[in-house]
Amino acid sequence: MSFDEEWSAARAAAGSNAAMWLNQAPAPGGGGADLALNQDQIGAIGSEAYELHTRLQTGGKHAATATTEAAGALTREGFASGAALLKANTVWEGQVKTLVAACATISNGLNYSLSSHAKDEQQLHADFTASAIDTYLT
Repeated sequence: MSFDEEWSAARAAAGSNAAMWLNQAPAPGGGGADLALNQDQIGAIGSEAYELHTRLQTGGKHAATATTEAAGALTREGFASGAALLKANTVWEGQVKTLVAACATISNGLNYSLSSHAKDEQQLHADFTASAIDTYLT
């Protein structure tokens, strides 16, 4: 099967299975809403990401000085493993920086999502309350 055929089949399958019901509207044939935001759970995940970010900033570097010193000592003694250890430490530091940045991105993104959702909810409530449609919804 060619890529184009496979892609067309995947799009068709996804299109026939797509459904989203907002505001707890019942889905045809049963089922309920599939869009929910649990602020407590999202807040907890964001807090964990921030805590991991904080711990990684210090914990990921705790062996840097000793490793650099050991690599220097090995190199001075003529061991090729000194350069390899230094390279391993450099790669490790890069990976830690990447992970710290990812944790910050997750934490900040979730905090923004919670804040944005709360503002959107307030605006929708204000819009519905101010409109005439409010009399039909109660």
